[in-house]
Amino acid sequence: MQAALVDGIFESLRIGVGFLWTAAWAIIMGLVITSLVQVYVSKERMAQILGTDDLSGLTKATVFGAASSGCSFGAVAIGKGLFKKGGHVVNVLAFMFASTNLIVELGLMILILLGWEFLVAELLGGIILIAVMALLVHVTLPENLFDEVRQKLNERDQEHGVTEDPTCGMEGKDEYSLTTDGGETLKFCSEGCMETYEQETASSGEWRDELLSWGGWYKVGNQYRKEWSMIWKDVVAGFLISGFVIVFVPQWVWNALFLQGDGLLVSAENAVMGVVIAVLSFVGSMGNVPFAVALWGGGVSFAGVIAFVYADLITIPVLNVYRKYYGWKVMLYILGIFFVTMAFTGFLMEVLFDAFGIVPDLAGGETATKQTYFELNYTFYLNIIAFALSGYLLYVYRRGLGAPGQYRDPVCGMRTDDSGPSLSHDGETYYFCSDRCKRSFEKHPSEFAQHPQVSETGSSQSHEHH
Repeated sequence: MQAALVDGIFESLRIGVGFLWTAAWAIIMGLVITSLVQVYVSKERMAQILGTDDLSGLTKATVFGAASSGCSFGAVAIGKGLFKKGGHVVNVLAFMFASTNLIVELGLMILILLGWEFLVAELLGGIILIAVMALLVHVTLPENLFDEVRQKLNERDQEHGVTEDPTCGMEGKDEYSLTTDGGETLKFCSEGCMETYEQETASSGEWRDELLSWGGWYKVGNQYRKEWSMIWKDVVAGFLISGFVIVFVPQWVWNALFLQGDGLLVSAENAVMGVVIAVLSFVGSMGNVPFAVALWGGGVSFAGVIAFVYADLITIPVLNVYRKYYGWKVMLYILGIFFVTMAFTGFLMEVLFDAFGIVPDLAGGETATKQTYFELNYTFYLNIIAFALSGYLLYVYRRGLGAPGQYRDPVCGMRTDDSGPSLSHDGETYYFCSDRCKRSFEKHPSEFAQHPQVSETGSSQSHEHH
């Protein structure tokens, strides 16, 4: 018995780590793409965009959310900031859903671990879900309640000195603050975000120039680090839990929770139960994809698995954050709206896919245990490339944040010292992080010469906005 238990634990770990190995390159590449988009795609003022109660505002909220990936908690924190500034509740909920379900890294992971049918259902269903959610909210919205909650939220945060990080929207901390020339005190969630802000205010290079300099890649590296810091616990937990669920949860448990067979009633029950399991699972963000593989292997229907994947925004820990931010009434309202739309959309996807004859064949429960994960194949080589890219970005981040220099490159804003390339212009010496930035300055000296050179590292310094 004891030997069987030990064997089961090792097998669980083999499957969980095997899943992680299989999907590692997709997660890393997805996060790199997300980081590039967030750093270099210009965005309109989100509070204004999300304040418009129309199709345009909803569409922009969805697109912006898909380009602003993060964990469930990150999405909720940013959503709170947007709501405080006047974002309409429909658009804030759409933003939150898109930023956890319509993102590159999640799509790649679903494609690898579950197949293209699930990816199509995730993307198409995600858009339908947002449309259904918007309609439901418009029909049921207690408008005055949300106006009162917004007012109380602003008053409470003002009372406690809570401000949002201007670079990422997360909650700022007192230890990472600086004061602008206009006398405004800005708070940041981390040293990395504060450094990014200082770098951006000190530079004015084009994105093409920046990506050929240390400074530009520092921004990407910093964003990449932030993305990982938000999701890594969910990802690791999701993969490890999935291994244990596959090995130790007997088939009769799935049969008891999820109705078996065909028909609309079975699809509807499976979709509802999929959301219930998600709420109770405590696994959010991308960690619920490997868990979904365990459900699929256990015989749960297509509707149940898709509904489960949608539901990472209403796990118990996330619901508790809603309660802290907005109170019990709003928390229960968000739970109700998301629960109904997620279960309904999961059900609708199975009906739709069944009509087109593209519901995938059920993978037997033994598939994961029979699979060989660590082989010299395309996954191995893609992972090597992905790990190298990840190491490079983290190296650039550390190089940027820990640079010893008291100067800032006027082209990209990177910290530098007097040992690198330099030149004199109008009686002042400028220092650069690379020859590339120096050449950019030489081409357009008047454009860059106005930016401050001295970087008072670690202090609350002032910079003009450029």
